[in-house]
Amino acid sequence: MEKTVNLQIQDTKDIDMKKRKMYIRMITASLLRRRSRMIIALLAISIGAMILSGLVTIYIDVPRQMGAQFRSYGANMIVTPDSDRMMPDQVEAVRGLVPDDKLVGIAAYRYETVRVNDRPVMAASADLEQVQKTSPFWLVDGEWPAADGEIMIGKNVARMYNLKPGKRMTCTYAPESETEAGDGETEEVVLDNWVDFTVTAILDTGGKEEDYVYMRTSDMEKLTGEATAYDVCELSVSSGSDELKALSGKISEQVPGVSARLVKRVTESEDTVLSKLQSLVLLVTVVVLALTMICVATTMTAVVAERRKEIGLRKALGASNQSIIAEFMGEGIVLGACGGLLGAILGFLFAQAVSRNVFHSSITLMPWLVPVTILASVLVTGAACMIPIRSATQVDPALVLKGE
Repeated sequence: MEKTVNLQIQDTKDIDMKKRKMYIRMITASLLRRRSRMIIALLAISIGAMILSGLVTIYIDVPRQMGAQFRSYGANMIVTPDSDRMMPDQVEAVRGLVPDDKLVGIAAYRYETVRVNDRPVMAASADLEQVQKTSPFWLVDGEWPAADGEIMIGKNVARMYNLKPGKRMTCTYAPESETEAGDGETEEVVLDNWVDFTVTAILDTGGKEEDYVYMRTSDMEKLTGEATAYDVCELSVSSGSDELKALSGKISEQVPGVSARLVKRVTESEDTVLSKLQSLVLLVTVVVLALTMICVATTMTAVVAERRKEIGLRKALGASNQSIIAEFMGEGIVLGACGGLLGAILGFLFAQAVSRNVFHSSITLMPWLVPVTILASVLVTGAACMIPIRSATQVDPALVLKGE
């Protein structure tokens, strides 16, 4: 008895296996017999999947790409002291609140009025390596100061004193102090400090920076004879506006004596461009998917029209609507899966080409997008096949076999 049951189970498995093989053979034969139409449908699905995969990749990666581009326009956050100046430990506290993976650069500036040939000039000191990160748009003719005794001067200052890279200049600083005179009155004594500099670069920005001279923090301390304290701190942070607002509030709350604010002309412009670009990408994706559905539906409708006699004959021989639906839907799923896989590969290449030509950087590979693209292609193809399949199930075998 047990042996008989096992044989029946084995027979059932064999029958199911033969049905699956027959089903796959029918779908394959149907696709191969109509290669020209199926290639057109496959190309339509592949192109749709390519646009979908490519634009979704760009849509997800574009904030990072655009953020990197906007960082070239300068700092997007300013930190100022509530009174007098910021101390180095306050700047370090601000730095500690910004995630390392988000921070592009942080430059704290100290401003002092110095004299060059007895004329007042505004001097700024900072970590010039960080300044290059927060202000990459600065045009520098020459080399950034890299050692003590080197200085970068604005274009207007260079024109005023007829200076070029390699020339020498002397900056003097006159801190005022009061000393007691012999008669009990006070008199003002001016003590001049001076430092000789080598001009290494001319700065051209088209802004007020051209009226300044820039030196290293150690040179400013030597010139003034005072320890460094900062007037302002600029930060370039690679984050969206919401994250920046939260970060600025956190800095203002957690670092005593300072206030952080956003540079609105940078952050608002970034948000506007990103939102419009992402909306455009979404719109194009929807339109392309709709066109893909129309193309696939048209192709499958033509296939159904060609196979009306075959469908009528199968129905006359006892084929059910479910079997006809399964066959056409199987063809659509195969086309969708193949087109989705091909489109996912082409989509990455498409996104890479767009990224390199527009943003001049490589796109990030997203492996999870391949199965998502295939699934989306299968769903779109399946939806496009619904109308042709409905038409196939409505074929009247009596009328078809009569030639009507």
